Amino acid sequence: MKKVSVISALFLTACVTINIYFPAAATEKVADEIIQGIQQQEDTPQSNNKLPALLPQWQAHLLQVADNTLSLFISSAHAEANLSLNNAEIRQVRARMTARFPSLAPYYKSGFIGINSSGLLSSRGQVPLKVRNNVNKAIRAENADRENLYQAIANANGHPEWAAQIKATFSRSWVKHAQAGWWYQDGGTWKQK
Repeated sequence: MKKVSVISALFLTACVTINIYFPAAATEKVADEIIQGIQQQEDTPQSNNKLPALLPQWQAHLLQVADNTLSLFISSAHAEANLSLNNAEIRQVRARMTARFPSLAPYYKSGFIGINSSGLLSSRGQVPLKVRNNVNKAIRAENADRENLYQAIANANGHPEWAAQIKATFSRSWVKHAQAGWWYQDGGTWKQK
């Protein structure tokens, strides 16, 4: 009888599957936050009214209570990544990118650099000889940090295999947050925003 119980228990535990999926919406939100921080952009004006800031927290609390209540009746067997960004490597890469951005901005504006289809920087056209070395060094450093950032985010969340998906999400966000006049690649063709 014990043998049947143990086998039954093993069979039941083997039937539980945990699905870990790539959190695309959370990644897009993180990409927007990081890029805005690097570029020092404020998309929403600050207000003295504190009520709008409290409303999303209140809604989040209400949704959490509803979720907890539903969990009593519906069993869930999936895990969701929280996209942790709190580690030294991510902070260091972000700090370097933020510090580098003011030196990149004139190159974006002049059209010497653009965002290629993979979300990395590329030189465009004829970069004058007197700035070519600086442009190339800045591109190499920025692209290395972008690649390191994507891998660091994936690693920090326990899913190094997500790096390519994170890169693709950031690629779209880099273009979305490009300022007017900047160049980006769309389907292999350079376009100006």
